[in-house]
Amino acid sequence: MRPRHLLGVLPVLGMLGGAWFADRTEPYVLGLPFILFWMLAWVVLTSVVLAVIYKLDPANRSGE
Repeated sequence: MRPRHLLGVLPVLGMLGGAWFADRTEPYVLGLPFILFWMLAWVVLTSVVLAVIYKLDPANRSGE
C-alpha cells in the first residue's frame, strides 16, 4: 500500500479505536468531557489528514 492509503486509516483508528482509550468523563478539556473532546478533535484532524492525502495524490497535480 502507498503511504497516502495508510493515512486514510488513521482517522478510523483515532475515532473508533481511540474511543475505548478515551472513554471517561474526567478530565474536562475546554469545558467538554474528555470523550467528547476526543471525538471533536478527530473530526478536525480528519480534515487535516484528508488535505494531506489530497496533496500527496499525483492525480491532483495540475501543473505537471
